[in-house]
Amino acid sequence: MNNQRHKIIEIAVAVLTAIGKIIFMDILNWRLPFISIVILGWGSYILWQRKHHPDRIIQWGFRTDNWWSVSKRVLPFALLAISSFLVIGLLNNSIQWTWHIVPILLIYPLWGILQQFLVIALVAGNLQDLDEHKQRSGSIIFITSLLFAIVHYPHAWLMGGTFLLALFYGYIFLKERNIYVLGILHGWLGALFFYTVLNRDPFSEVFAKYLN
Repeated sequence: MNNQRHKIIEIAVAVLTAIGKIIFMDILNWRLPFISIVILGWGSYILWQRKHHPDRIIQWGFRTDNWWSVSKRVLPFALLAISSFLVIGLLNNSIQWTWHIVPILLIYPLWGILQQFLVIALVAGNLQDLDEHKQRSGSIIFITSLLFAIVHYPHAWLMGGTFLLALFYGYIFLKERNIYVLGILHGWLGALFFYTVLNRDPFSEVFAKYLN
C-alpha cells in the first residue's frame, strides 16, 4: 500500500475511534468494554507494526533514547498544571479525597499513552509526515488540539483543559517524538484533573457497576 495512503487511513481510523468514544463511552456509558476493545485492537496493531515495520514504532514515538530530555522539557509545564488544578479545586471546593485516585494513577497512564498515540502520533505525526515542506506545524497542532477537545464534549472544563494540553503535547511531540513521556504525563494530569477540578471519580464511573 502507498505510504501516504496508509497514513491517511490511519488518521481516518483514529478519528473513527474518537467518534466511537463519544458514542460508546459518553452516550451508551459502555466505558470499560470500549476501553478494553480499543486497547486490544490498537495494541495488536502496534505489536504487528513492531514486528514487520520497527522503524514505524520509532516514528510514532515509542522510544526511550530521548526520555530524559523530553521529561525535562515537560516538567515545568506539569508542575504548573498540577498547581493550577489544586488552586481551582480548592477555590471551587471540588477536590475529591479518595483512595480511588491511587489505582487510577497506576492504570490511567496506559490509557494516556494510547490516547497520545491515536491523537498526537497518528493524527499530528502523520499530518506532519504528509506535509512535505514541514511548514504547517502550527496548523497541525491546532487541528489536533481541536479534535482532542471535541472528543471530550460536552464537558466544558474537560474540553478547555484537553485543548490546552494538546497544544503543548503537539508542540513537544513534533519536536521530540516520544509518546511514552507524553502518555504517562497525560495519564497523571488527567487523573488529577478529574479528582481536583471536575469533582469526578473515574474509578467509580468505569469499575463500580462491575465491582458491586
